[in-house]
Amino acid sequence: MAPKIRKLNLTQVSEWDNGQLRRKDDYLASEEPLEIRVGDQPLSVTMRTPGHDLELAAGFLFTEGLVQSGEQIISLQPVVPSEVPDSGNVVQATLVPEATPDFAKMRRHFFASSSCGICGKASIDAVRSRLLTAPNSDFRFDPELLVGLPEVLRSEQDVFRRTGGLHAAALFDSSGALQVLREDIGRHNAVDKVIGWALMIGRVPLTESVLLVSGRGGFEIVQKSIAAGIPIVASVSAPSSLAVQLARELRLTLIGFLRGRRFVIYSGDERIGKSQHQDGG
Repeated sequence: MAPKIRKLNLTQVSEWDNGQLRRKDDYLASEEPLEIRVGDQPLSVTMRTPGHDLELAAGFLFTEGLVQSGEQIISLQPVVPSEVPDSGNVVQATLVPEATPDFAKMRRHFFASSSCGICGKASIDAVRSRLLTAPNSDFRFDPELLVGLPEVLRSEQDVFRRTGGLHAAALFDSSGALQVLREDIGRHNAVDKVIGWALMIGRVPLTESVLLVSGRGGFEIVQKSIAAGIPIVASVSAPSSLAVQLARELRLTLIGFLRGRRFVIYSGDERIGKSQHQDGG
């Protein structure tokens, strides 16, 4: 039987409430390292919430440009703890020869944390050098549908409701229907899990999809979305200046402060409006 994935940890805390101090049980979101290997070589270590690790690895390999399609991933397997001690947090990828990195020539490996994403890689020049193309310019999304998406996100966040400590990323189709939602202590990991899910079932590029993320819309989320062909990215908080710059350069629609019946469009406002089909045209 497969071991149960622990997304929650129970702990004892002291709560001060209106002058009264009491002991109580509290839940914490799990955070553990995940090592991604290509063959026997370590490629990345990221702090993540356990669960959907194969999707996370697939999404990471794709959004960081190591593979161009799901077909270049021959296999993704967890390293079984009984084979290698203390290796339960390891995923091993086998790639086609043309996608396998030349580790002897790599200047560095990818080291990530739940707070910073892929540290040191957040540069528009690095993204531009990958020759990523602009997302689907014909896609349109009704603003009346858009304002309803945060409530769907909140209602589906199972672990967040119990801990308040996780980010979420959710993918919606052109009708506003939820396709997939993933939670993680790192928002960039949640996005990689969503994109990895789509990659593993052959749905990338996501040319008619909306990505909604909790928290802010950072540079890495925009970069990963463009790599996956997602035309609209929305967040409930503010985007960063570098995220807006990249979105404008590569013509992605970037939305922030999506709360209630208000949102701010920072880039690509032409996609926010009813499609010709919705207008009856």
